[in-house]
Amino acid sequence: MPCRLRGTRLSVPGSVHAVCQDGEVNPASDSSFQNSSPFTRSLLAPNPGPMSLDGTNSYIIAGPDARGVVIVDPGPLDESHLAALAAAGTVELVLITHRHKDHTEASVRFHELTGAPVRAADPVQCHGGEPLRAGEVIQAAGVEIRVLATPGHTSDSVCFHLPGDGPDGSVLTGDTILGRGTTVLDYPDGRLGDYLSSLDTLESLGPATLLPAHGPVLPAVDAICREYRAHREMRLDQIREALARLGAQAGVQAVTDAVYPDVDPSVRWAAETSVAAQLDYLRG
Repeated sequence: MPCRLRGTRLSVPGSVHAVCQDGEVNPASDSSFQNSSPFTRSLLAPNPGPMSLDGTNSYIIAGPDARGVVIVDPGPLDESHLAALAAAGTVELVLITHRHKDHTEASVRFHELTGAPVRAADPVQCHGGEPLRAGEVIQAAGVEIRVLATPGHTSDSVCFHLPGDGPDGSVLTGDTILGRGTTVLDYPDGRLGDYLSSLDTLESLGPATLLPAHGPVLPAVDAICREYRAHREMRLDQIREALARLGAQAGVQAVTDAVYPDVDPSVRWAAETSVAAQLDYLRG
């Protein structure tokens, strides 16, 4: 299947990586739970790829002695993966970080398996539950979960802050911040101005543990946000320089040639999407 622009991610500092959001599953992937923070465990979905990295991290949230669990991002439609998530405990609630297929393809099936409501910012992605509200505080599985609106990667992107998860808390960032590389915005749905504001929101959490949907757990979300912002500013400077050479109205393809001269043809579209988002931001 051909790749689509949904769900693209861009690595730093100079190379572009991409993945098809076509639901392809590799059954050979590891299916063991990993302890990711005091209140969370993760289960890696069998959908590795150049942009999904090792695969989608589905998270299990539960407080001490809680019988119930909250699942974040059930991921691709893979029965063995869903069975393992369902066996983690009584599923009280399913939360979705954003609409992309590698996070939501299994939502309907998992709702059928567990009966648990599926809630997302996008009403289309909700099954048996109400849409999430920015600033909402959820009490489930013995844990306080705060909903943060963090548009940019997509317009419906949210993060989940667990303030009591360890000494500095934790935050499940979906694709807004990754464990490796940086996120490509799903332009025109995702916008750079929104994304920079979302980085400000996440930086304000201080050194909370960063629990990404792709890649390894990272310490100190505030420091990572500063790195992400610096990367964005570097790219914007490169595009400003390209426009100075090519002319203020230079198109996406010409600017991409200037900024990403060595990009692999298979992920050219990811670079062009990133450039389009940045041109939109600069041109207001």
